[in-house]
Amino acid sequence: MTSQRHLATNRLSSINFTGNVVGNTALIMLKPETLFRCLWLFAAFEAVCLLDTGMLFPRESSSREVKELNGVWNFRADRSPDRNQGFDGAWYTRRLAETGPVIDMPVPASYNDITQDPTLRDFIGWVWYEREVVVPSRWIADEGTRVVIRVGSAHYYSVVWVNGVRVTEHKGGHLPFEAEIGALLRKDPTQPCRITIAVNNTLSLDTLPPGTIQHMTDQTKYPKGYFVQNIYFDFFNYAGIHRPVLLYTTPKAYVDDITVVTDFLDNTGFVKYRVSVQNAASATFKITLINKDGHSVASSSEPSGVLKIMDVNLWWPYLMHENPGYLYSLEVHLLAVDGGSAYNDMYTLPVGIRTVDVTSTQFLINKKPFYFHGVNKHEDSDIRGKGLDWPLMVKDFNLLKWLGANSFRTSHYPYAEEILQMCDRHGIVVIDECPGVGIKDIRSFRNASLNHHLVVMDELVRRDKNHASVVMWSVANEPAAEMPPADFYFKTLIKHTKELDPTRPVTFITNSNYARDKGAPYVDVICVNSYFSWYHDPGHLEVIPIQLNTQFENWYGKYQKPIIQSEYGADALPGLHSDPPMMFTEEYQKLVLQSYHNVFDQKRKQYVIGELIWNFADFMTTQGIMRVVGNKKGVFSRQRQPKAAAFILKERYWRLANETGKLPPWTKYPCSL
Repeated sequence: MTSQRHLATNRLSSINFTGNVVGNTALIMLKPETLFRCLWLFAAFEAVCLLDTGMLFPRESSSREVKELNGVWNFRADRSPDRNQGFDGAWYTRRLAETGPVIDMPVPASYNDITQDPTLRDFIGWVWYEREVVVPSRWIADEGTRVVIRVGSAHYYSVVWVNGVRVTEHKGGHLPFEAEIGALLRKDPTQPCRITIAVNNTLSLDTLPPGTIQHMTDQTKYPKGYFVQNIYFDFFNYAGIHRPVLLYTTPKAYVDDITVVTDFLDNTGFVKYRVSVQNAASATFKITLINKDGHSVASSSEPSGVLKIMDVNLWWPYLMHENPGYLYSLEVHLLAVDGGSAYNDMYTLPVGIRTVDVTSTQFLINKKPFYFHGVNKHEDSDIRGKGLDWPLMVKDFNLLKWLGANSFRTSHYPYAEEILQMCDRHGIVVIDECPGVGIKDIRSFRNASLNHHLVVMDELVRRDKNHASVVMWSVANEPAAEMPPADFYFKTLIKHTKELDPTRPVTFITNSNYARDKGAPYVDVICVNSYFSWYHDPGHLEVIPIQLNTQFENWYGKYQKPIIQSEYGADALPGLHSDPPMMFTEEYQKLVLQSYHNVFDQKRKQYVIGELIWNFADFMTTQGIMRVVGNKKGVFSRQRQPKAAAFILKERYWRLANETGKLPPWTKYPCSL
């Protein structure tokens, strides 16, 4: 299989070489191998810059301010039969408390587990949030200042009003959206800034993830107007405003987007960058790349170009190098003129310099084989549901490093940007997955679904393209890939994702039959989920070696692509024991893992490039006869306490890390960055 870098070079014929190489060396005078690296950077870069507008993470600087709106908001669920009373009654035109009873609701958090009301826990439909905010007077007085409201994520469909005026809406539950509101605030500077956000968690066949609403009309069994939300995924459909709501400012003329693509040759690094600006008739730039010690290592005065870094510090994964997660800072200073006014803007982007390649048997980071020994996770915890929680994030990263895990998949949706920033800093490798989980109904392969899926990938790549930790995109989890429409669907979706970003491989996670999977021909890495001796042949551990070996041989024999065991595991109730081992005990979970590991050890010397346990921690699901207060396949409990399997995994992962290279003494946990 051709590597990703070679695929990108096929675009060279259409590239216009206008880049700037720092060091006053003309591009055409570079050494042949260096010139090739720069040519590849330009080729890949043209594709990465396809999207028109940016979604930079809000960061404070000398020209930008950020005001967090986290805390307690007013909240009201629309319990009318059609869930539309809020719109019919225009709740957004006045204080929410004037429309009826409101309760306190923390933001960010899921609303489901905050109260003792079971009807709110399982509520489907529109809920309304409101908060009045004091906006600094200097933001209002200066018409050269943009004021932007940004929602990190809200599940699933959202509409935002400011002082009764609709400013934006967004479809999708896991990615940010924003709107400029400065002009609206200046219409009446004496009026408080009242923010109203309506959020609807209803899922349909065209949403990601999909779902259906089922109305129960038999009134001998169900109340009048009774309906349920059917879902096709195994985690609770938490809802609400899950990530921070912010107000932030920029100058009127501002840095709208930055895109970087990196490479290296020997001890020389290359950062191809492009800066996009808005509202500038003319602009000058100062671009500076700064190392961890605060020293400038490269600079430019052009909006796009190639920065050349001598004695480069590469970004390495955790446990693959003595200095993992090395990040430079790309400082972009803009001086813009528009309409006779001058504007200064400053934005700093963390940059990790690394490469990713895929062959028929290996996954390469910085040209060295990388083996994924990691986990699948969920954004899930007691009380707050999927709400962003800094203490939990830091605890989870400590547990990942204690385990010796070097990677995780964002199953089954994009995680918070703050989590990816932690991954960049700690050297944790990420398979970045979109919310394409539960695509089981043939109607979810229709054009409406595909078009929305393409938009979601646009938003995901735009948000996460500059994260060094993100090494692969996943476009779906366990879809019905054997259905005839899946061929065109995944061919189109994967092609689109590669056009957005040819620098990273693309996959989706499958549990289909290897011979009938319509999407597998289009991925770069095969990711397979299997639960031998659990969902198949439950209780029979002896079948794992045979069935797992057959699985690997079948997939590799047909596709000749590297394979990740993207899910495996077994439920275990903490503290439940049995000898001989029985299902749901800690002993059984431990033996399932060990049986899989024995086969992994045979195949990783050939074409298996990774193993991701399902799951890092227990998590909540809908109620059902297969789940006892959630999914218990975690190696940690939901409260992050280890089961016996966590120690098995820890011993294995540290052994694997020591096999990939000689590790220095600092690798004893805890280790400093």
